[in-house]
Amino acid sequence: MEILIVILAVAAVLIIYFLGKSSVKSASSRPMGSTASGADTAHRARPASVSRIQPVPPTPSQVPPKELAAFRFLGSDSLSAERRESLREDLRRLPRPPLSLYKLVSPELLDSATSSQISDLITSEALIAAQVLARVNSSFYGLRRPVVSIGQAVTFLGLNSVRGICLQYMLEASVRTSSPERKKVFDMVSSASALAGELCFKLAQRLELPAQGSLVTQVVLSFLGHLSTASLLPVDSSLWSPGKGLLERASAEQLSLGLSATEIGSLLMQEWGLPASLIAEVAGIDRMLVTPVDQIEPGPSARLALCYFCARLGERLALGSVSDLAAFDLGADASMDFFYLRGHLDSPRLARLAEFLQSTELIKSVHQMQLAFLARH
Repeated sequence: MEILIVILAVAAVLIIYFLGKSSVKSASSRPMGSTASGADTAHRARPASVSRIQPVPPTPSQVPPKELAAFRFLGSDSLSAERRESLREDLRRLPRPPLSLYKLVSPELLDSATSSQISDLITSEALIAAQVLARVNSSFYGLRRPVVSIGQAVTFLGLNSVRGICLQYMLEASVRTSSPERKKVFDMVSSASALAGELCFKLAQRLELPAQGSLVTQVVLSFLGHLSTASLLPVDSSLWSPGKGLLERASAEQLSLGLSATEIGSLLMQEWGLPASLIAEVAGIDRMLVTPVDQIEPGPSARLALCYFCARLGERLALGSVSDLAAFDLGADASMDFFYLRGHLDSPRLARLAEFLQSTELIKSVHQMQLAFLARH
């Protein structure tokens, strides 16, 4: 009986052995694409999932040029305390703007002001009102009949355009000079500011971006740093010449002054007591030069991208490197100043930007402003 039990046990072991071997052979000979068990499918799916998350090397178009990759905006905390205070002293010597500037950029008037409120505010400052009317009636805007009141100016040009003109005058008044060479630079920066404000106003309208008054104000104020920096540096109009962009200017400014125009403009607005939130938004415009699209939320990205684009295009139009807006091809622009901007312009909110740039009304308005600028030089 014991012998029989041993024989049966040995037989069972042999059967299990050969059945296992047959199963392994069957699995190894299964043709590709045949159905596998759930466990086998899970086992074979793991390597595929790993391969899908392997990092993809960036294409050449995604790699920033070495000059751009190496550049960093320096903050005022990068300066010694003595150098920082010296720079602030230089900025304090610039004339402070009138009180109406603070009201123009106050949160309650930026996006909810009525035409009558803005008209009353500007009219209360006789000198500013006179300068605004002079600017509105100049060939810069090409109006067919003269405008004799701020109310009419608002009617003809729009609330945000008049606000932009008023801000431009106030900023120019803070950096006046008797030097013909320096005045030439100031005129170029002021014209760039005016063109950028006009572009921003009309494009923001067509793109239906919210808070258009804030956008125009921020674009105009972003040139404050460029105006004040031009007053601090030795006269050198070559930095404001065709082919020179923000990256080249900012690098030269940091080398000479320790800070770029972006940071100097922020310091000046702090000295003037403008709202901290406004200062941060204005500084964010030029910083789009070095801001990849994944470092900012989509909403602010679209707004800052439009402001930055209008500021840089305004400069090119004023300097003559873009002589005709109708011939400007946004998609073909390969400049370093627009390297990171291209990712931001993929926002659905800006999808029709290139189309709206070719609007007949916008092209005509910009051309008229360019002609007026050239006539002054």
